[in-house]
Amino acid sequence: MDPTGKPAPGPNTRLAHGGNRPSDYHGFVNPPVVRASTILFPDSAALKGRSQRYTYGLSGTPTTEALEAALSELEGAAGTILVPSGLAAVTVPLLAFLSAGDHLLMVDCIYGPTRRFANTVLKRLGVEVEYFDPKRAEGIADLIRAETKVVFLEAPGSNTFEMLDIGAAARAARAANAVTMIDNTWATPLHFRPLDHGVDISIHALTKYPSGHSDVLMGSVSANEATYRRLRDTQLTLGINAAPDDVYLVLRGLRSMGVRLDRHAETAMRLAEWLEGHEAVARVLHPALPSFDGHDLWKRQFAGASGLFSIVLRQPHGDPAPFVDALELFGIGWSWGGFESLAVPVDLSDRTLALAPDEGPVVRLQIGLEDFTDLRTDLERGLAALAARQNKNG
Repeated sequence: MDPTGKPAPGPNTRLAHGGNRPSDYHGFVNPPVVRASTILFPDSAALKGRSQRYTYGLSGTPTTEALEAALSELEGAAGTILVPSGLAAVTVPLLAFLSAGDHLLMVDCIYGPTRRFANTVLKRLGVEVEYFDPKRAEGIADLIRAETKVVFLEAPGSNTFEMLDIGAAARAARAANAVTMIDNTWATPLHFRPLDHGVDISIHALTKYPSGHSDVLMGSVSANEATYRRLRDTQLTLGINAAPDDVYLVLRGLRSMGVRLDRHAETAMRLAEWLEGHEAVARVLHPALPSFDGHDLWKRQFAGASGLFSIVLRQPHGDPAPFVDALELFGIGWSWGGFESLAVPVDLSDRTLALAPDEGPVVRLQIGLEDFTDLRTDLERGLAALAARQNKNG
């Protein structure tokens, strides 16, 4: 039920109508792209008091406001900020809530550039960074100190998809007055709403599924009532916002995210099940598979899956290049969430606790919108090339 007592609209209805008020724009279905730096005031008193709705391009326009409103509604958030990339969506909230002498507790299966920022910029600013095993999330109260100001989560884990008890971690952090943040890009707010589980801040690379077309970089940070004002003030102080043309592209992509995500997830699950039975694959790292170590935790917390998972090739100390290079439909490139399938060898050498699998190299697969049969044939081609190389090398 919504606050008025009416049945809450379904996810695709919310995607189609969120942040959209045609009556504000003469009935046009889509909000306009408002490009702005200077915004005029009627008089000096209004200028001094900043009393009007829009004051300067950096603080937002009707275009940015539309996407922020749509995302806040999806997340159940008090407010959302937009920034130029997914990585900026990680760094801005960390800068907002950490100072010299603070302690940051971060899950070890984190996105690589997040770790790089923590280990370089934050440490240089005097923040102590400590990593914890995702399997220890239920017991992180033992790791939290008086100086711990932020607990940073990512679930499923980057590249290897470790699952953790998000609610338990959030409760431990809140009991110690620490802010909990999570990179929720894999699930999108359609499959997981972190704030409903006690997390304070939900982070997304809108570059991925919300955009969906591999043509724009953007990030969002959605926050609860207790943290939103400080987050917004930090964004404005840093002078970071997203460009309105890019915002419009993401807003446009958001409308179809639900149906695209269903297609990504369905094809990915069929391929994961097929790969799980292949002799060249040691393990499939997909939380929705019953065989996955964190499956029960995933099932308890998440409403669905997306189209990103990894495989562990059965070749200890082997090179995944023959497999990846033989693929024709799967491109080799960073990012995911777009319409095209991608394959990327994964480097896990920066891990300290959530270590790389022993069986062989890890390859991350982004499953796009192509047909299942064609993608399976392409993967068969790659696995055959891998087997041929192994036979040749004896």
